[in-house]
Amino acid sequence: MATDDNKGLIRRYYEDLWNRWNYGLVDELIAPDFSFRGSLAVTVSGRNGFQQYMSTVRTAFPDFHNMIEDLIAEGETVVARLTYRGTHRGELFGLAPTGNAVTYSGVAIFRIRRSMIADGWVIGDTAALMRQIGIAASWPRGS
Repeated sequence: MATDDNKGLIRRYYEDLWNRWNYGLVDELIAPDFSFRGSLAVTVSGRNGFQQYMSTVRTAFPDFHNMIEDLIAEGETVVARLTYRGTHRGELFGLAPTGNAVTYSGVAIFRIRRSMIADGWVIGDTAALMRQIGIAASWPRGS
């Protein structure tokens, strides 16, 4: 798969799957053995695990939006620099909703295999996220 095709796959992942919450695209974009590590200290495997993670994010931030700032591709790897926005309207891993709007940045690294996303690793500025929802003192969980 050419690097432009890989970048296009990641654009669809964010614009159609995440920003439009189009779960019907999971089987088309995500490999069956998908491995994902999100910046919210969550690791999931497979399509079902990923859909559950998306549902958790959607419950917490129903208006969650990913803005792609940059896409860089080399071979089977695509890196996205992102800005995330949303309003904390639902529970997030036991944290009550605050109604606060959030904007924070992150980077995601993907590995593409057979025209599908096989691995995803997201590194987001969770300290900024937690400050904006007013719980910086209690994050990370357990400390």
